[in-house]
Parts: sequence; structure tokens; C-alpha cells
Amino acid sequence: MTHRPQRLAHLLPLALLLPLASGFCSGAALAQDASAASSLSEAAVLATYSDIALATYEDSLATARALDAAVEALVADASDETLEAARTAWKAARIPYQQTEAFRFGNPIVDDWEGRVNAWPLDEGLIDYVAPPYGTESDSNAFYVANIVANPKIEIGGESVDATSITPALLRDKLQEAGGVESNVATGYHAIEFLLWGQDANGTGPGAGDRKATDFSTTACTNDPCERRGAFLTAASDLLVADLEEMVTNWTADGAARKALLDDPAAGISAVLTGMGSLSYGELAGERMKLGLLLHDPEEEHDCFSDNTHVSHLYDAVGIRNVYAGRYARMDGSVVEGPSVSDLVATKAPEVDTELTAKLDATVTAMQAIAAAAEGGEAYDQQIGEGNAAGNARVQTAIDGLIAQTRSIERAVAALAIQNVTIEGSDSLDNADAVFQ
Repeated sequence: MTHRPQRLAHLLPLALLLPLASGFCSGAALAQDASAASSLSEAAVLATYSDIALATYEDSLATARALDAAVEALVADASDETLEAARTAWKAARIPYQQTEAFRFGNPIVDDWEGRVNAWPLDEGLIDYVAPPYGTESDSNAFYVANIVANPKIEIGGESVDATSITPALLRDKLQEAGGVESNVATGYHAIEFLLWGQDANGTGPGAGDRKATDFSTTACTNDPCERRGAFLTAASDLLVADLEEMVTNWTADGAARKALLDDPAAGISAVLTGMGSLSYGELAGERMKLGLLLHDPEEEHDCFSDNTHVSHLYDAVGIRNVYAGRYARMDGSVVEGPSVSDLVATKAPEVDTELTAKLDATVTAMQAIAAAAEGGEAYDQQIGEGNAAGNARVQTAIDGLIAQTRSIERAVAALAIQNVTIEGSDSLDNADAVFQ
């Protein structure tokens, strides 16, 4: 999994946006607008946004700790039951984490950190054994088949790296993006996913990865060395917990991420809308969905080892809606909510707020259709497969929904007269011919 399309950033062409409807500009409506605006501040909206970020990262941390405990149980006593429990915990951990992704774009503290926990795609040969079709070398990655599990010493940039002891520091400081190659991923959810499931060799046919529990067994080991594989998994899981602890701290009352927003509320609102738009358009609609659909390539599936992509895409869409609505339902059933971007837009252009709210709902509904098909036995990689007209159409409907909501986000930016909103693009959407070159 080495292909990473070029991202294209563009400033919103505010002068070219669709004109806003003007039917609400009566004197009474204007007075109502002014009253609502006076009781609604950008700082209050950003406080809600930050509270939701904190709660979502706290839930991500709690589920990562549960995953860490399940990983420890698997490594201590490898069995079909402990392997399945670890896989279940990994899937549960993805639900809150994916809802955090709307906080990534526009918040440099989050974006700079994100690659440590959710980097993708990855060249799995860096970590462990791979099937023969994977190949033995790559022109772009000297560590394509380094196989740290099997090799306690490797050369990186002319430096001999001692991997005798597999620790979080080794993964973070030496292996992550080794040689400056982004697909050398040794940390985060996807490294853990690969270790729990192994490669998915099914293409666009049914089935996920099928690693055996005995790959972690110290008494009936398959694909030796099992102890080192367990050490890698444990180190990656421990590091995920530590990284999420750091991000939770960044959103506390005096945290750096919260402070960066509230120090300049106007720039903070710009960051919120940048995050919504960039995840909607370039990242999710383009890089994670349209690219795989254009190529009909399961290697472009986000959670490819576990066949969990439908869940990740759905909760990305839910996360975008959370941010706009100012409302997050926590894993324990409680709700965090307050003044929102939706409220801000409604005071300026209620028809834009109604439009954007409806489009966010429509996208979530389209993602739920993909998820329902996957839960019914047609995994996401099968839905993007060549010749699957119904599956392709289902995925394209969600992509269309993401694009449509991005256009409405642009209208919201215009309504609020927000400056410096940058929405990332993708070759898959903006220059599809480049994908096939």
C-alpha cells in the first residue's frame, strides 16, 4: 500500500460562490438576527468545539486503554478468543477516534500529531512477514521488506539500528517514516491493525486478513519469532495510549490546542470551517474514497486489513456533523453540546444553515447505506470492486454527498465573511487523469 495522491490546497473563491438568498431581510428578521448574534459569540462556539474535542479524545483514550489491555491479554495467552477480543477492542476504538478527524485540518497541533496515530497507507513489510505477491523490493522504499519482527538489526540511512529490544521509543524514533518514507508506518491504529489481522489477500473478494492466534503464541508459535511480534504489538499499543493522553491534555481548559483557538476567535472559526471542508472534500471524498473507486483497488481501502472501512468512513462523516451542530454523543451515552457554528450561520443566513444541516444528514445516511451493506456481507473493498455497479453507485452517492456538503460549507464561509479558509483538494476529484499516470 504505497500510493498517496498529491493533495491540492486552494483558497475558497468567495467571489464565485452561489449568491445567498435574500428573502429573510425584513426589518423584523434583521432585528431578530441582531438579538441572536448579540447573545452568541465566536468564543462561546469555540468553547463548545473544544469541549467536544476533549470529550472525543477522552473517549478515544478510554477505548485505546481497553485495546491495550486486550493486547496484553493476547500476548500473555494467545488463543482464538484473546485474538478476537483484541480485534473487537480495536474496532471499538475506531468509533470515537474517527470522530476526532474533523479537528485535524485547521489545527496545526492536531495535524502535526495525527501521523503518529493514524498514518496510512503503510508498507506492511517494514513490520512483519508478507505473502510472496507483495514483492521483495521497492524503488521508493529501501525498508519495504525490512521485517523488524524477524530482524533485530537493520540499516537506516547508513546507520545501524539495534532493534533487539522492540520498544515504543524504537517505533517512534527510528522506524516511523524510516528513511523519510511516509508509508513506513510503525505506530498507530493501522500498525496495530496489521499485526492483529495480517494482510488481506482477498482482493475485492470476500474476507479480511486472517492472522492466526498462534502467531503470538510462545508455546505453539507459527511464523517465528512470535515473542518479537508480540513485543511490537505491545509497544505500538502502549504508544497509542501515550499519544492519545498527550492529545487529551491539549484540549483541557489550559491546553495548547484550546488556547490557540480562543486566543484569536476569528481565526478559530476559520480553523473549524477549514477542518470541516478539508475532511469532507480532499481527504475523505478524494483520497480515501474516490481514488479507490477510480482504481477499483482494495489497497486504497482505509482500514484494509480488518475490512472495517465502512465504520471509519461513517464516523468521519458523523464527526463533521458533530462539529457543525455543536453536539457529540459520548460512548457512555452522555451528550456534550452548546453554541455551535450552525447557530452562527443561522443568525446570518438561515437558509444556508438549513441547507448545510440537510446535506450533512444526507451524507451520514449515504455512509450508513455503505455500512449496512458491509454488515450484510459486502465489505467496502467489494463495493468498490470493478464490475460491482450497485456497490460502486453506493460509494459514489456518499462521495457526491461529501462534495455537496463542501459546497454548502463554502456558502457558510461566505455568509459569515470568514477569511483564510483553505480546503484541501485531491487529484482524484480535481485532476482524475493524474491518478492513472
